[in-house]
Amino acid sequence: MQIAEQERIASPTFVLAWVVSFLQFVVFYALVTTMALYAVRQFAASEAGAGLASSSFVIGATLARIVTGHVVDRFGRRRVLLVALAVVVVSCALYLPASSLPALIVVRMLHGAAYAFASTAVMAAAQSAIPASRRAEGTGILALGTTLATAIGPALGLFLVGSAGYGWLFWTTLGVTVASLLLALALGEHPAAAPAPTPDPAPAGVDHGEALTPGEEGASEVPVEHPAPAVGFRLRSVLHPAVVPIAGFMLIVGLAYSGVITYLDAYSVDRGLTAGAGFFFLAYAAAMLLMRLTLGTVQDRRGDDVVVYPALVCFLAALLLLATATQDWQVVVAGALSGLGYGTLMPAAQAIAVNAVPAHQLGAGISTLMLFADVGLGLGPVALGGLVAAAGYGAMYAVLAAALVVGCVYYFAVHGRKHGRNGTAAAR
Repeated sequence: MQIAEQERIASPTFVLAWVVSFLQFVVFYALVTTMALYAVRQFAASEAGAGLASSSFVIGATLARIVTGHVVDRFGRRRVLLVALAVVVVSCALYLPASSLPALIVVRMLHGAAYAFASTAVMAAAQSAIPASRRAEGTGILALGTTLATAIGPALGLFLVGSAGYGWLFWTTLGVTVASLLLALALGEHPAAAPAPTPDPAPAGVDHGEALTPGEEGASEVPVEHPAPAVGFRLRSVLHPAVVPIAGFMLIVGLAYSGVITYLDAYSVDRGLTAGAGFFFLAYAAAMLLMRLTLGTVQDRRGDDVVVYPALVCFLAALLLLATATQDWQVVVAGALSGLGYGTLMPAAQAIAVNAVPAHQLGAGISTLMLFADVGLGLGPVALGGLVAAAGYGAMYAVLAAALVVGCVYYFAVHGRKHGRNGTAAAR
């Protein structure tokens, strides 16, 4: 009975972390879909200025990722999460008085940096609450929050702007961030549970959920977190060597996805496929939601390759379909395929990354993965802009499909060839 209790995913820590993460993603998507047009309408920004107003969030987040892992592991997940969420609340409040484009860009960068710390800390907290034998399954459930936010966030932002104006959008996102901060205060404050035996030591580089298993007198159902000893800032704190290979794979995948989220709107207008583009992310979220609960279990039991390779094929098909689409339904199908593709690859890679590091280095492992993914998402549009201008959207998506093939070969070389057949349960 005690073992079954330890193996459950839906612990109070995990549930609270899931909700906090979901609320942060809702705010992110609600603002990112409306910020460029807001900059144009409010400050008469140029196209470049509007793009910077939107992407400055990612710039701030990417710069912060350099130190988030070290800070989270050094000072503790809960402490960093609370401070970061407090800064997020301040950032959201500053959208209201921001009276110029430079001020808006500074607020966006501050929000992005605080979000990077909060997301790393909350994901580390959630991952620490997932039993090692159900790592991919739990990571998939955690990713469902992102999936739902992908559909709810943009819809909420566009609805508020269209019906009530930007002021209501900023007040609503501020309220959501305050709610997430209040919920985060409850993390780690649950009553004590009966102590359980301490698990056997795990081999280096494999997280067996030590931080979650109550093993000492006075331990609670929520793990007692012990911040890492005070050590100097090192390169390993920024780029955990065990995670860099899979993170490099996600940089390529993120580059491919950046062409979707950045240029889908303009692409649909250029080809007269705006109706299909309107349902793209709804199809994305629906497809991922249907498959995510089962794919994590499959990855745990049958290995990473069984999930990663089909996801790559789906994402490749989505990019090729976008490159050649002439009808709205093709864009909708591409959205569903993107959900099965990119929407599956990110949580699958996160499970691989978490299993590659010990429990006390979860922050460094997660921040390494997200740093590389952010670089791909953030720098991709800059590199692709010239390609779109020179050759058009069809050629851009074709080139991204080719890049994804390179990513597949890279994944095989760095992970699939030796470790791809081992699932979490098998590793344990």
